[in-house]
Amino acid sequence: MDKITLERPLDCCAHSEIQLAEVKERMITDGSASRLAELFKALGDPTRIKLIGALLHRELCVHELSQLLEMGQSAVSHQLRYLRNMRMVKRRKSGKTVFYSLDDSHIEQIFLQTLQHLEHG
Repeated sequence: MDKITLERPLDCCAHSEIQLAEVKERMITDGSASRLAELFKALGDPTRIKLIGALLHRELCVHELSQLLEMGQSAVSHQLRYLRNMRMVKRRKSGKTVFYSLDDSHIEQIFLQTLQHLEHG
């Protein structure tokens, strides 16, 4: 993305150049912004949201998740693979069965805080 500099009229805005420099110094990096956008993109699909919502409660296998979401196992597996690649869920194999759970407590916190935000408004 190209960086542009805008000339600011003298009577515009109340913040000094020093204050703006302090904000700029604390801003998220381009790399972090891209990774954050990818995370929100992963959360932008209703099926993936439902999977995360189900996995908040307990570890589940693909068959159980398919039943809960009333979807085919192939479609559920595809979404789980996407979430696993994003490090949002992890899997554990027991014999021939693969169980899925949330990767860490941050995913639960993001999910619950976003839900609280929606219910608050």
